[in-house]
Amino acid sequence: MSYLASRLRVAPESVRLTPLSGGVSNLVYLAEADGLRIVLKQSLEKLRVQADWYCTRERVFRESMALRRLSGLLPPGAVPTVLFEDRENFLFAMSAAEAHSVTWKSLLLKGKADPEIARRIGQVLAEWIQRSLSQTAWESEFGDQTVFHELRLDPYYRAVAALHPDLKRQLETLIVECGERRLSLVHGDFSPKNLLVTGSQATVIDWEVVHFGDPSFDPAFLTSHLFLKAFHRPGDATLYRTALLAFWGELHTRILSELPWLEEAAMRHLGGLLLARVDGKSPVEYITDEHIKTEVRAAGRSLILNPASSVAPAFDRLFR
Repeated sequence: MSYLASRLRVAPESVRLTPLSGGVSNLVYLAEADGLRIVLKQSLEKLRVQADWYCTRERVFRESMALRRLSGLLPPGAVPTVLFEDRENFLFAMSAAEAHSVTWKSLLLKGKADPEIARRIGQVLAEWIQRSLSQTAWESEFGDQTVFHELRLDPYYRAVAALHPDLKRQLETLIVECGERRLSLVHGDFSPKNLLVTGSQATVIDWEVVHFGDPSFDPAFLTSHLFLKAFHRPGDATLYRTALLAFWGELHTRILSELPWLEEAAMRHLGGLLLARVDGKSPVEYITDEHIKTEVRAAGRSLILNPASSVAPAFDRLFR
């Protein structure tokens, strides 16, 4: 508490520390004192999963750098504000969301798939793609894809290829495209758990996998999560479909002219991402039924071997 008290310039006894979900790769705490609310994030070297999974702790400072660069470019509230960094302890502090904010994941898991929220999320994603598209300054700062390989491509695509060797060629093609298609800033973990919702406002958090690369990866990643929710709650599949179309509608409106191939490219990632969440190193925690896992596995294989051209036919193929 004395560490935080000195940083925040408050009395130690006034500091209240609450652990937050940091996923498998970080320690995250909410610190409150005298009306202040901040979030502390500290990276771990060994991730908290059953398999051996390591990643450089320096990634936490790429995240803070990305937040600093984006804070003046995106709409107010779209990303947290960085308050300070502690290089020795591999942590940084940022502004906290409002107390009544919730993750979009928590809403989706209740069948609450508001298309207006999906549109706002699409707007924010389109904004940072446009702002960074083919910009050499962004590439020079975020061109290193090491963390992306350590936290995404290795535990997702390469792990899946080891279990599904007949899909190795298709998965290796996706990996190559991620490395060669260096066009814009990529979040790398654009998941509903990393989208904090306050009313119709969405704040994008957890930028530790940020890099300059393939702009189709983020929308594919988000799309895969709504597909997974539909497998989990098939009675709400129509709601998830409506939200997906609202999300993709914003991308088409805002960046279709610059990236007309984006949706088709994202659909090629979709099958691999679905397989990764049942057969990769970080399986999704809410799908535990083996029958549903088998359905997801079959869907992923089908979409890898026969990709759809856009999200609507991909969804309709699986959820009729």
